[in-house]
Amino acid sequence: MVSTRYDALLLLSFGGPEGVDDVIPFLRNVTAGRGIPDERLKVVGEHYYHFDGVSPLNAQNRELVTLIEAELAHRGIDLPVYLGNRNWHPFAAETADRIADDGHRRVLVFATSAWGGYSGCLQYNEDIRGLIDQHPELSFSKLRQFYSHPKFIAEFADSLQRAWEEVPVQRRESTRVLFTAHSIPTSADAKSGGDGDKHLYSRQVAEAARLVAEKAGVEDYDLVYQSRSGAPHVPWLEPDVVDHTTALAERGVTDVVVCPVGFITDHIEVLWDLDTDLVTAADELGVQVHRVATPGLTERFADMVVDLIIEHTTNAPLVGQSSVSVQGCTDNGLPCADGCCSRL
Repeated sequence: MVSTRYDALLLLSFGGPEGVDDVIPFLRNVTAGRGIPDERLKVVGEHYYHFDGVSPLNAQNRELVTLIEAELAHRGIDLPVYLGNRNWHPFAAETADRIADDGHRRVLVFATSAWGGYSGCLQYNEDIRGLIDQHPELSFSKLRQFYSHPKFIAEFADSLQRAWEEVPVQRRESTRVLFTAHSIPTSADAKSGGDGDKHLYSRQVAEAARLVAEKAGVEDYDLVYQSRSGAPHVPWLEPDVVDHTTALAERGVTDVVVCPVGFITDHIEVLWDLDTDLVTAADELGVQVHRVATPGLTERFADMVVDLIIEHTTNAPLVGQSSVSVQGCTDNGLPCADGCCSRL
C-alpha cells in the first residue's frame, strides 16, 4: 500500500435538495443571513420543482466518491473518502463527526470547484474553519484549484470534439462554439484573487476556455455566462448565453456547440439553464444546441483527483500551471494569499 501523511479525504461540495419538501429548507441554508422570504424562495426554487425537487448534485457526488475510491485502490492508496456538503445532507459538520468517530485526524479536502473567488474557493475555507471549531482535534488541508489541470482540460476537449461531430457537415460553417460558466457580480469578480491578482475567477474561466479550445483544435469561440440571479440593476459578468445565442441567430448562426466549462457535472444550472432554458429559446430561434458533456463523472476526472492528492502529499511540481495563477491550496481554512477573495 502507498501511504500518505493523511488518513481521510473529504469531498466538500455545495449540496442540493433530494425531494420537494427539501427545496425551501435547502434554499434557506443557501441564502442564510440575507432575509429572503419563503415566498421569494418558492420562485427561486422553480427549477428544482421542475425536477420533482431533486438536485442531481448529491447523487453525482456519491458516484464521484465511488470513482475516486476505485482509483485510490487501483494505485494502492489507503485513504477513505467521505462526502460533506455546505447546504444539505450530508452536511459537512455531520461528516466531520463521522471522520472523528472513525479515528481519523489528518484530512485532505477536495472541493468540487475548479475556480478561485469567494464562492468557488474562499467560502470552502470558511466551511473548513467551522469544522475545526467543531472538532479542534482534526486538521484539514485543501487541495488546490484545478481549472488548468491537463486531465480536466483533456476530458472537456474530447467531449467538445464529440459534440462538434454531431453537427451536420453542411452546417458547420454556420456553427459557433460557446464556452459558458456561472456568472457572478462584477464586483465579486473584481475581489477574486489575492492582492495584485484580482479578477481571478473570470481570468481562470477565460484561460480554461482557451486551453480546451486549443486542445480540441477550435480556433474561434465565444465566452459567455449563465445562471445570474439577484437584483437586475447589479452588474454581473456578461454576455448571457441566451442573449448571445439570440444575437448569433440574427447573424445567421444555425448551431451552437455549448461547452459548460464552468461546471464539473450536470447539476441543476446545466440541466435547467442550458438543457431547458437555452434549448427552448434556441428552438424558437431555429438554432440547434449541441451540449458538451461535463467531465466530473469520468475515470479521467477521478484520476485527476488522485493526481492532486499525490502532488500535494509529495510536494511535487504543479501540473498544468498556466499564465493565470492557481491558488486554493491551504491548511485549516486559512486564506491562500494576502487580500484573498474578500466577501462582499
